[in-house]
Amino acid sequence: MLEFIDQELKQAGLHRSLKLVAKSDGHIIEIDGQKLVNFSSNNYLGLANHPKVIERAAAALKEFGAGATGSALICGWTKYHEALAQKLAAYKNREAALLFPTGYQANLGTITALTGENDTIIIDRLNHASIIDACHLSKAKLQVYKHRDLASLEAVLKRSAKFKKRLIVTDAVFSMDGDLAPLAEIVELGKRYDAITMADYAHATGVVELPGKPDLVMGTLSKALGSLGGFVAGEAKLIDYLRNKARSFIYTTALPPSACAAALAALEVIETKPEHLLGLQQNISFFTTRYPLSVSPQTPIIPIIIGDNEKTVQVSKQLYDRGFFVSAIRPPTVPDGEARLRITITSEQTKEELECLASSLRELIPA
Repeated sequence: MLEFIDQELKQAGLHRSLKLVAKSDGHIIEIDGQKLVNFSSNNYLGLANHPKVIERAAAALKEFGAGATGSALICGWTKYHEALAQKLAAYKNREAALLFPTGYQANLGTITALTGENDTIIIDRLNHASIIDACHLSKAKLQVYKHRDLASLEAVLKRSAKFKKRLIVTDAVFSMDGDLAPLAEIVELGKRYDAITMADYAHATGVVELPGKPDLVMGTLSKALGSLGGFVAGEAKLIDYLRNKARSFIYTTALPPSACAAALAALEVIETKPEHLLGLQQNISFFTTRYPLSVSPQTPIIPIIIGDNEKTVQVSKQLYDRGFFVSAIRPPTVPDGEARLRITITSEQTKEELECLASSLRELIPA
């Protein structure tokens, strides 16, 4: 049976394997002895390798050791966890914040704690898998509206008055398309129909701030902040409730203190050194002048949809042979027929590297 399943994946062009990275400085990675410019990283601001971030993480590692040694509610909540939670709450202009070991667990714990079988969760069709999985676990009625379609969202809200609670959840930046949610309008609809609103800022934190103030902001420490972990920020009473009800917070070991110290340092760099974000924005603009797109990107995520699974993998391999690491994204991560190259721009890439990638894309994927 297992051999049959494996063969099915290969025939559909959906088989995946791990890439063993021998060395990386966040910009150049080494795989199978070949050095590649990384165009698949979430290290948007280069902070995973920033000297201040590494120094702070190393100091916390020496002070507390490699792990938190317990769950947050028992003995795993250190001064670094507390300082980071307070810093994130202030950064997101909320009263309080709660830390989770990953962004996936942040969505899982928050959504399942807030909803049950008498409630409904209303989500964008292209929301992240962690949101979808949380919805299924919650036992609430899952309802889906068309991507970024406010009329579709309102239609769902109008027919959902019978539910005890309504929770609207959207990505702020959609991870496979790089486009933005109409967050201010979603928040307004939530207020009009007495629904709780939650935005997943995983790919937005440190990169772009959207208008509108949802009841809950979820985010990760593992993208622009260059560390590891997830968080949720909101009203103090709501965060206290999650502290006592979110199972993926309660029943797991807390983040390593060193990861918290790294994220704290990254936030300080973001707030005091705007040149990192400026460099990212300039690189996005430069790349799109060299490889024109139908829509000007507002984020570092640039999808190039090819459609066919095998062709997408082939182009990714051709780029690899030219010294570029660009991931081929296939179903079920994206819808059938929408396999794509997912290019991520960072502040660390040089203009020459961006120019060379654009030139290769023009050659390999003629307009």
